[in-house]
Amino acid sequence: MNILLPGAAGFIGAKVAEKLLEKGHYVIGIDNLNDYYDVRLKEWRLEHLKKFKNFRFFKIDIENFKELEKIFKEYEFDIVINEAARAGVRYSIENPHVYFSTNVKGTLNLLELCKKYNVKKFILASTSSLYAGCPLPFKEDLPVNSPISPYAASKKAAEMLAYTYHYLYDINVIILRYFTVYGEAGRPDMSVFKFIKKVMEGKEIEVYGDGTQSRDFTHVDDISEGTIRSLTLSDFHIINLGGDNPHKLNYLIELIEKFTGKKMRIVYKNFHKADIRHTWADITKAKKMLKWEPKISLEEGIERTVKWFKDNWDWVKDLRV
Repeated sequence: MNILLPGAAGFIGAKVAEKLLEKGHYVIGIDNLNDYYDVRLKEWRLEHLKKFKNFRFFKIDIENFKELEKIFKEYEFDIVINEAARAGVRYSIENPHVYFSTNVKGTLNLLELCKKYNVKKFILASTSSLYAGCPLPFKEDLPVNSPISPYAASKKAAEMLAYTYHYLYDINVIILRYFTVYGEAGRPDMSVFKFIKKVMEGKEIEVYGDGTQSRDFTHVDDISEGTIRSLTLSDFHIINLGGDNPHKLNYLIELIEKFTGKKMRIVYKNFHKADIRHTWADITKAKKMLKWEPKISLEEGIERTVKWFKDNWDWVKDLRV
C-alpha cells in the first residue's frame, strides 16, 4: 500500500514507519521537525528510516494546506496514519494555541484532503489523557467530556472531526488511544527518557507527587504493532492500546536504578493539576478486533531502553532535556 505518515520523525511515528517499511509498504513520511524537543533525536530516527528504499521524506507542516496538497496530488494514497501532534500535557498549558493549530487544524487539513483525493482510510493517534475523571479501567465507550489540559481537549476535538468526516464522506476512521508510550529513542519530555538520562548524568530528578501515581506503561514496539494491525479495519472504531498492567511511578524508578546501576536523587514537588493520577487501559476491544495484546513487560522494556542509552551515550548525553 501507499501510506502517508505525518509525524514520521516522531517517537511513535518513526517506529510505525519502520514496521510498515519492513512489511514492504511504500511510506511517504512528513514532519515539520519542530524544536519542541531536541531535533537531533528526530534526525537520528529519520536517518534510520532513510535506509529503506520504499521510504520518502518531505519536511512539511500539516498546518500548511497548500504544501500538504502537493503531496496528495503527487501520490495516490491508500491510507493516512496521522502520528503528527503536539504532545505533552504540561507544555500545552503554557502554549495552548500551538496545540490546537497542529492537533485540530492539522487534522482537519488531512481529513479535507482525504475527502478531496478519495483516500478512504484514516488512522488517528489519540491519547489516554482523555479519560480524566473516568472510572478504572478505561473503556472506549466511557464519556470523555472533561479534558483537564489543552492537549487533551485538542485531541478530543481531533477525534470529533474524524468522526464527522467518517459520517459525511464514508471515510473509514480508526482512532487509537495510546497509553504512556516509552522505549528506545523516546521523547525527552517524558519520565522514562528524562529519568534515565538524568540519573546517568548524576543529576537530580523531579517527581510531581509522591510517586504512588500509576501509569499503564506501553512499549513503543507493542504500540506500533497494534497500530499496523488496525490497517485491516473499516467503518469507525475507537480502540485502546495500552499495557493493561499499571505500575506505580516508584516502581519505574526502582527499575531504572536497577538497570543503570545508579541511585536517583529525587526532589518531590506538588502533584500537577493537569495530570491524571492513575491510568489503566481496558484492551478487550483490541484483543478481539486486532488480535493484539502487549508482549513486552515493563521490566524488559526498561532494560532495553537503558541499553539503548548506554549504546548511544556518545551523542545522547548532549541532548537537551
